[in-house]
Amino acid sequence: MQQKSKLFLQALKYSIPHLGKCMQKQHLKHCNFADHYYNRIKLKKYHLTKCLQNKPKISELARNIPSRSFSCKNFLPIKQENKKSLPENMDAFEKVRTKLETQPQEEYEIINAEIKHGGFVYYQEGCCLVRSKDEEDSDNYEVLFNMEELKLDQPFIDCIRVAPDEKYVAAKIRTEDSEASTCIVVKLSDQPSVEASFPNVSSFEWVKDEEDEDVLFYTFQRNLRCHDVYRATFGDNKRNERFYTEKDPSYFVFLYLTKDSRFLTMNIMNKTTSEVWLIDGLSPWDPPVLIQKRIHGVLYYVEHRDDELYILTNVGEPTEFKLMRTAADTPAIMNWDLFFTMKRNTKVVDLDMFKDHCVLFLKHSNLLYVNVIGLADDSVRSLKLPPWACGFIMDTNSDPKNCPFQLCSPIRPPKYYTYKFAEGKLFEETGHEDPITKTSRVLRLEAKSKDGKLVPMTVFHKMDSEDLQKKPLLVHVYGAYGMDLKMNFRPERRVLVDDGWILAYCHVRGGGELGLQWHADGRLTKKLNGLADLEACIKTLHDQGFSQPSLTTLTAFSAGGVLVGALCNSNPELLRAVTLEAPFLDVLNTMMDTTLPLTLEELEEWGNPSSDEKHKNYIKCYCPYQNIKPQHYPSIHITAYENDERVPLRGIVSYTEKLKEAIAEHAKDTGEGYQAPNITLDIQPGGNHVIEDSHKKITAQIKFLYEELGLDSTSVFENLKKYLKF
Repeated sequence: MQQKSKLFLQALKYSIPHLGKCMQKQHLKHCNFADHYYNRIKLKKYHLTKCLQNKPKISELARNIPSRSFSCKNFLPIKQENKKSLPENMDAFEKVRTKLETQPQEEYEIINAEIKHGGFVYYQEGCCLVRSKDEEDSDNYEVLFNMEELKLDQPFIDCIRVAPDEKYVAAKIRTEDSEASTCIVVKLSDQPSVEASFPNVSSFEWVKDEEDEDVLFYTFQRNLRCHDVYRATFGDNKRNERFYTEKDPSYFVFLYLTKDSRFLTMNIMNKTTSEVWLIDGLSPWDPPVLIQKRIHGVLYYVEHRDDELYILTNVGEPTEFKLMRTAADTPAIMNWDLFFTMKRNTKVVDLDMFKDHCVLFLKHSNLLYVNVIGLADDSVRSLKLPPWACGFIMDTNSDPKNCPFQLCSPIRPPKYYTYKFAEGKLFEETGHEDPITKTSRVLRLEAKSKDGKLVPMTVFHKMDSEDLQKKPLLVHVYGAYGMDLKMNFRPERRVLVDDGWILAYCHVRGGGELGLQWHADGRLTKKLNGLADLEACIKTLHDQGFSQPSLTTLTAFSAGGVLVGALCNSNPELLRAVTLEAPFLDVLNTMMDTTLPLTLEELEEWGNPSSDEKHKNYIKCYCPYQNIKPQHYPSIHITAYENDERVPLRGIVSYTEKLKEAIAEHAKDTGEGYQAPNITLDIQPGGNHVIEDSHKKITAQIKFLYEELGLDSTSVFENLKKYLKF
């Protein structure tokens, strides 16, 4: 669940229901050594491509889950190869599903992010970690390590770090059906060899000591908990020792190297509180320096430039993120000076530090902005980005003159932009313009919740759609951990819009779209605000002429399942069908089971029903499993994963069984002629939490929605072939 991003912040996803600790899914960061170090995505015509996360961004300092990145080139015509024909009597869906489910992984090309260090580009080629001297001729490469030696099923490189003097390279390797990972260290020489292998590594960074010896710091993850930091050296002076252990089970540890490589930061955090230690990048054997002891409710994250620390923190009023700074030798909180404040209802997505500028990537009132701060004169230039854009993808960059990034939306693949500091202007990629820009509309709407709070929505539909009230609607929701609703490009969403669907993304409280307070207003004993927001959004869409209940579907994954399950219990008449993936549905029993790996880390989000009666009673009133009752429900399709450690399968199975019993009881009481909803539980093998790009899952969910709404699926599956190579 990967691109590269630029910062190091908030690990609000480190939890039962969502992503993981080195991000989103989706966007990461870089550690900039003395030479050029950057992430480049190879885009090859007609292929599905995958970009790799190498560091987390501000909103996703959590465990890493694979995702896909796409280029406009993916939507050019695909030359069909000669294949054995399928039986003529198969319907359109069955033909496509058969092709998708039997398609070997090698039939489309997975392209990972790359790191350039010194004169080499490091990347994955097939099952190998390789490097080449010419980034434009990457087919001429040197094999450094063959991942087949690990005997894993379809392994991929999740993260790469090159030692400062290029004596070693470290790579974290995992598979899409498991969160377990292995970090291998390769000695770079005429005959590269594996120097060491460490299991269950989460984050890792290189520094160089006073004697020019490379030192690898890494965090060890056990049972989804990351509490231990180790440091290791190699060669003649080989050692591996534990450096730090976090004693509080509700916290986890993540390593981040400042962009200038001056300090390695050890970030200790939970959902609402953080503490940062500085490890001297020039003297890594010296004791670390504490910036500020943890204070409950205070989050802060650190960058460095010219002997000053730039601190993004929520300390003070209002309790939203603001940028502060202090001298590196006086880091305590009493020395922090306010440097820049955000507007109300603003989410800080990321931050990047340059020689003379600081760049903030922001979401304000559901629109994207870039603020460029001149560090010499404290000037601020605010750039409003195109209204179609819903998300950032950060590009690693060591060039102090330019700040590149990409913009994307659920129905449009990423487009490149570059801010050039000298010109003070933003330049966009020219060339092929995606046709979706002329055939679809994006609307920014608001719904008024019960308490009067305005809830933002993002809506997509075809430009030429007539009578939108008769069009099918797919609503998306998440609303937990202060995380934004995922709005990265998904080809199956684009296919739906092309086929006449309306897509609506509801940014309810509990998420992070409007800042930290938006999250606070939807967690603990305010979780019902998110449910009220979701209900208001769907009713507002219907009132404004977007679809109707009989054509309305709802989708969510992980923690988003709480609000969806609660709505199915309280207002099932609003929906016709629901799809859920790895949903969190039994909040009460899960949060009372302290033997589960993440229960203690989740207390700040859901409360502690074991020791607090108020929390227990509140969870009872909305928990999907606890509130199932004999009534009519929408049809529900659930995808679950056999060995999912974040959302245990037994809770999903219990929910499904109880729901079927309630439906059967309602059908019995209603009598003959009652059309019972379809309840489908699809259990997939593997131990990952969410497998975003499973062909089988995608086709099964789309088939379910079309059948439940009585729609013809022929064209949608034909269109899907444009995005997936057969």
